[in-house]
Amino acid sequence: MKNCRPSKVMTAHEAVSRYVHDGDSVITGNYTEGLPFSLLFEIIRQRKKGLTYYSQSGSADVEFMVAGDCVDKLCTAFLHKWGGRTAGGMVERYQRAGKLQVEDYSNFTYNARLAAGANGYSFMPVLPSIMDSDVFKIRDYMGENKFGVVRCPFTGREIPVVPAANPDVCLLHVQRADKHGNAQHWGGLGSTVHACLASKTIIVSCEELVDFDVIKSSPHHTIVPGFRVSAVIEEPYGCHPSELPGYRNPDMTMLRFIDNSFSSDEGLRSMFDEWVYGLPDRASYIKHYIDVFGVESLNRYRARSYYSAPADYGVAFESGWDTYGQALLLGVDMAGLEQLIAEKGDLVDVN
Repeated sequence: MKNCRPSKVMTAHEAVSRYVHDGDSVITGNYTEGLPFSLLFEIIRQRKKGLTYYSQSGSADVEFMVAGDCVDKLCTAFLHKWGGRTAGGMVERYQRAGKLQVEDYSNFTYNARLAAGANGYSFMPVLPSIMDSDVFKIRDYMGENKFGVVRCPFTGREIPVVPAANPDVCLLHVQRADKHGNAQHWGGLGSTVHACLASKTIIVSCEELVDFDVIKSSPHHTIVPGFRVSAVIEEPYGCHPSELPGYRNPDMTMLRFIDNSFSSDEGLRSMFDEWVYGLPDRASYIKHYIDVFGVESLNRYRARSYYSAPADYGVAFESGWDTYGQALLLGVDMAGLEQLIAEKGDLVDVN
C-alpha cells in the first residue's frame, strides 16, 4: 500500500545530535527492561552536559549517564546500587561530592507526575499517606515545587499533589517500529507509555524496522503513534545488556563485567574508554563484545520463542469504505486519501 508520510529513520548519532541538547531534561521510556543503552551511550559519546535525567527504576543507565558527566539533576523512584556495599555507585559518589542533585519520589508519585504531563494537566493528586514520609519532607533541587497541598473541594481535606513532568526528550527501545515512528512494544510497561506521551520529543530505537502493514495488523502492540515520534533508529541489540521479551534475556556476562567496573573510578573510566568512547556505534559495540566474550556468550541469552495467539480484527461491515476499497465520503481509495493528506494536510474538508 502506498504511504506518503515521511520516513523518520536515521542513525543514533544523527538523532542525538539533532534532538538532545545541553541542559535538556531526558527520560528513559523503558521501565526495567529494554533500556535504551545504545542511545544513552551516544549521548555520553557526544558529551552532552547539564541534563536533568528521569529514570523510574534506575540501573546502569543512571550510573553511566552520571559517570559520563552528562547529568546535573536526577529524578528517580529507585536506584540499584552498583559496585557492592563498599564501593557504591557513581550516583552516590557524585551526590556526596556535591556534583549531583537528586529528587526522590515513590513509584506512585513519580508515575503521577508523568500521567499529569501526558494528559495535559499541570498537577496530579496523590495519596495523603506520602505526607508522612521523607519522600515528601526531604527536598533537593525542586524545593517547594516537589509537592504541593490543596484542599479537596468535596471533602475539605488536604490532598498532596505533584507537578506535571514534561521532559524535553524521551528515549525508547522497542521490539519493532515502522519508518514513520509507530512503535510496538510488549512485555513489562511500567511508566513507559506516560513517559513517552509526556515528553516533547521521542526518539525510538528498535530491534527491527517493519512495514506499516505489520503495524496495522497488530495495533494492540503500538504504544506510541508515529506522529509523536521524531526519530527512528533500527538498532539490533540496542538495549544490550538488558532484556527484551521475544529477543533476549539479561546478559549476565556483561552485567557482571559492568558490576566489577564500578569497584573504582578507574575501573569505570577504563570501561568507558573501551566500550563507549572507543566504539563509534552499536554495531561496533556488538562486534567488540564478540571479540571479547565470544559469539557463544551472546547467543546464550537469546530468548526462546513463546508466541501469543493471533487476534481477529475482522468486522461485519465496511464502515466508511465500500467493498471496492473506496471511501464513501471522498470517492477515493486509500492511496488517494493519503495523496489528499499529503497535498492538503491531515484535515480534509469532506463537504
